[in-house]
Amino acid sequence: MTFIEGFGHLAGFVAPALFMALMLALAPRWRAAGRQGKPRWLVAVGLLFGAGVLVLVAGLLMEGRDARMTTYAALVLVQGTLGWWLQRR
Repeated sequence: MTFIEGFGHLAGFVAPALFMALMLALAPRWRAAGRQGKPRWLVAVGLLFGAGVLVLVAGLLMEGRDARMTTYAALVLVQGTLGWWLQRR
């Protein structure tokens, strides 16, 4: 496997976590544009993305392969809960 192929596999593996992190961090900004005191969106994206990657790696280790629906359900649950907590802080 070449470096480019490996990078493509890694990017495809973490893409769901990144997409969810961006949507969860940016959606409240569109809803309430004028409020202050919320965590910065880049910090929120980093925290959400890190938690998502940890869930994906844990799912890969527990299930033995990537792209299982239980892993994606856990990803939504963990990132959604963390996104809610970040907005309440």
